[in-house]
Amino acid sequence: MAIPAEKLGEPHAQLRDAQGKLLGGIVFKDGQWVLGLDGKIVGESHSAAHVLAILKRAAALARAEGREATLVFSATLRAAAHQEAAAQGLDFDQFQEKLAAEMNAQATPGA
Repeated sequence: MAIPAEKLGEPHAQLRDAQGKLLGGIVFKDGQWVLGLDGKIVGESHSAAHVLAILKRAAALARAEGREATLVFSATLRAAAHQEAAAQGLDFDQFQEKLAAEMNAQATPGA
């Protein structure tokens, strides 16, 4: 069942394929950044950096598989993500690398 647009939240990022199909996105709703992929809500977080890094990773994975993927995001989301990374003493690229390493470690227990 489709969710009415007014209930989705304030849009801040869109990941689209070559045909313009929405693959994923980020909205801000009720004080949370909400991440959606393939038409499903996959998580929410107070961390703009976390959800943006995950969506950027999804875009990179799609491109690595040879699929065109275009990611656009708001200045508000970018600023919040970069500020969070800086608060941890990292630039955003370093934050992304750290998150990717953590996700890889969780995906391969005992490695």
